[in-house]
Amino acid sequence: MSRIEASMRSLVSLRSLLCSVNTRYAHTDLPKVSFQEYRRKKLQDPNVSARESVDERRVSTFAASFIGGVAFMYGVKSHLLHYVMFLAPSRDVLAEAQIEIALQGIKVGKVAIMKWRGKPVFVYHRPESTIEQERAVNIDELRDPQTDEERTIKPEWLIVTGICTHLGCVPIPNAGMIAGGFYCPCHGSHFDASGRIRKGPAPTNMEVPQYKFLDNDTILVG
Repeated sequence: MSRIEASMRSLVSLRSLLCSVNTRYAHTDLPKVSFQEYRRKKLQDPNVSARESVDERRVSTFAASFIGGVAFMYGVKSHLLHYVMFLAPSRDVLAEAQIEIALQGIKVGKVAIMKWRGKPVFVYHRPESTIEQERAVNIDELRDPQTDEERTIKPEWLIVTGICTHLGCVPIPNAGMIAGGFYCPCHGSHFDASGRIRKGPAPTNMEVPQYKFLDNDTILVG
């Protein structure tokens, strides 16, 4: 029995030791922490609910976001407008974008050469015989099929860009194998009196620029 009692006493002593180790000591003399000074003034009032305060802050946040967004978009607009104005063509470029051409001084059968955007423009006052000649052409035989009506607004006036479509040379008016046509001496391209390629290396017809009649005697090119 003495061994059993000794063992029991050892267990009791070990249990007492473990209990003493797990014991936590708390200080009761520390002051109670208060966060009252960090709270919003509206929340310090016990009569105001937290939900009302949250709603007010949400409205204020939305209003501030809206005003900030409008200000941001206005700034972006002003910034983009600055770049658009910077990249816009200058006044001298705009002045060359369109030209008015007076027609009353161009005699029948003659070709006036004007400058537009750095390119020559042929203004051909065609006689009636030339108009009939070009309208009688079979377009199925042309390399770049176009009727004479498609290339003119008024049949007596042919307006074309005076540049050969082969390598950009300037053809000679009233020259070549076609009566009243155009001839490029650089590589031998022949255009008829409607500016259509008839012989030579040029792949397409002479370009017809955008133009309109302001009145019977004036056209606006561009």
